[in-house]
Amino acid sequence: MNLSDVAALRLINQQIVNTRFTDPAELVAWMGAVQSQDFGMAKWALGQRLKKATDASVEQAIDAGGIIRTHIMRPTWHFVAREDARWIMDLTAPHVYKLAGTMYRQLKLGDSVFKVTNDLIGKLLADGAELTREEVIAEVNKAGIETDNLRATHIMFQAELDKIICNGARRGKKFTYALFDKKVPASAALQREEALAKLAKRYFTSHGPATVQDFAWWSGLSLTDSKIGVEAVRGEFETADVRGREYLFIAESGLTKVSGKAMLIPAFDEITIGYADRSAAMDDDVAQNPDAGGGIFKPVVMAKGKVVAAWRRTEKKDAVTIEITPLSKMPAAVVNSLEAAGSDYARFIGKKKAPQTPLLLPWSGMTRR
Repeated sequence: MNLSDVAALRLINQQIVNTRFTDPAELVAWMGAVQSQDFGMAKWALGQRLKKATDASVEQAIDAGGIIRTHIMRPTWHFVAREDARWIMDLTAPHVYKLAGTMYRQLKLGDSVFKVTNDLIGKLLADGAELTREEVIAEVNKAGIETDNLRATHIMFQAELDKIICNGARRGKKFTYALFDKKVPASAALQREEALAKLAKRYFTSHGPATVQDFAWWSGLSLTDSKIGVEAVRGEFETADVRGREYLFIAESGLTKVSGKAMLIPAFDEITIGYADRSAAMDDDVAQNPDAGGGIFKPVVMAKGKVVAAWRRTEKKDAVTIEITPLSKMPAAVVNSLEAAGSDYARFIGKKKAPQTPLLLPWSGMTRR
């Protein structure tokens, strides 16, 4: 096995190639968690892994409650399946709380304040109401609790970690919050070792081939805890040494050839952000090019699991224009398939692809630093 094999198998296991899924919630459960702070791009991340999905159908699945969007790992927004939200939060929240400790002390926030705010927020949402952040914070203000922007952010953040709130359905373009216990079914608590093993199995099944360091990065857990999880499930995976690192992956993943066609990958997609070491996805020159955004912060074009270009979209009322910035010399198969890739994205968001798009900018043959 080499890095090209790693890249190809990740496309298959992450369901970007030959997906088996039609239901967004089932896909999210397979993935374990999907980073989602850029909501539009996160919906496309799911759409690209589903058969015949649209932006509207993915959002309907989220609004219906099968997918929960909350701060649960590292910490940032993630999609998780409704049935997984409780046990994953129980596992990861203590570590996230520690990470937030310094900021909490600076803002003079602590358990005594959070007890008051959690109780108040819980009562606001107890009857099934779904309120915007502004509506919730207005009520917290009325209770005499200081809520400048940073304090408000962290009050809501801690209410997520404490399983008081999670996402509600969007109200127009505004996000709302709902009571966690109304959205997420009650379930028996898992022992920590059991939860570590369960999350490790989910990760290496959907994200493999990957290393224990990749799992630690993705989950936000300590390397010690990550190793405990990996050792508990090691026997269920194959292993391979690639450049002196041990990779775990599911046995049935054969080294299937993947197409060299262009794929428009969203920003913050699991195919790049799901790994601490992204060398399988990016050559050094590409990784160092600021136009690549580290393969994370900007949408990228991939071929066979390798980043070859960046892309950006401009949406108008009826159409979308896509602009491609090459990051390396692109094979003819990639160039010739860009139009189809652009059409797929336009169809997903319910717009027409503007004429002469994707617009392919010239490649200078040099890496900009």
